[in-house]
Amino acid sequence: MNLLHLKYAVEVAKTQSISKAAENLYMNQPNLSRAIKQLEETLGISIFNRTSKGISVTPQGDEFLLYATNILRQVDEVEAVYREGKPKKQCFSVFVPRASYISEAFVEFSKLIDQTKSAEIFYKETDAVRAIDNILVSDYKLGIIRYQQIFDDRFKMMLAEKGFESELLCEFSYIAVMAKSNPLSCKEDLIHEDLANFIEIAHADPYVPSIPLSKLKEEEYIDEIDKRIFVFERGSQFDLLQHVPNTFMWVSSIPQRTLDKYDLVQIPCKSNKRIYRDVLIYRHGYVLSDLDKLFITEVCKAKRKYF
Repeated sequence: MNLLHLKYAVEVAKTQSISKAAENLYMNQPNLSRAIKQLEETLGISIFNRTSKGISVTPQGDEFLLYATNILRQVDEVEAVYREGKPKKQCFSVFVPRASYISEAFVEFSKLIDQTKSAEIFYKETDAVRAIDNILVSDYKLGIIRYQQIFDDRFKMMLAEKGFESELLCEFSYIAVMAKSNPLSCKEDLIHEDLANFIEIAHADPYVPSIPLSKLKEEEYIDEIDKRIFVFERGSQFDLLQHVPNTFMWVSSIPQRTLDKYDLVQIPCKSNKRIYRDVLIYRHGYVLSDLDKLFITEVCKAKRKYF
């Protein structure tokens, strides 16, 4: 086993394709397949499952790829410090749900980064399944995932099986956000029936382990509402709420400056009994860096401010 073997395995995991990985590595496919096979024989494990539908990572492969990714990153850092004479970079990476209070925390965190030193900061908004999968096979270190409290046992079991530590950050019920021009914006409280003739802006990628998407939608989407526009990022949702008449969205608390920017209001809904959790996750054995701790501190500050 050598560093090239590690690089090969990480690239195959990222692309989920031997042919694509070979193309990215500027080598032919048979040689890459042979190198991966030799690596698996040396380790005595199967890193990848090979099927007619493609390649997926095995549980043992998940564990190996975590080590391989960390080793390659450390090699890069050593080369930068000793061969190139560069100071060690400030590195931080996190996957988060599409939540305005977390985005606000990231802004405050970014202000605290030492600007006299080089830095690589990665912040990605996505759903829970992509956050979990990418922390397993890429160089991302932290994630925050969101799910309903009723699914807590399912998520805890799945996270434990995949080798994650988890910590509860926040617990809340969704509130409705809408334009100030919305006919409902003058109300102090809502019930689901108030929203029956309105259009819900919703994220289209809910996820709970071992529950089919069709079943999960019954738990996530309210029966009284039958008109929805599905989006996958936060920028479009605010433009839609601001400019499309009679739209609303279920959200965690939004900072006032964001509401003012888009001429929005947020209103509690007394018939909304669903409780959600935002949970911090990272791989078992990972030691939180100073930047990790700084980001978590800012998230906790934002939580106390907006909830």
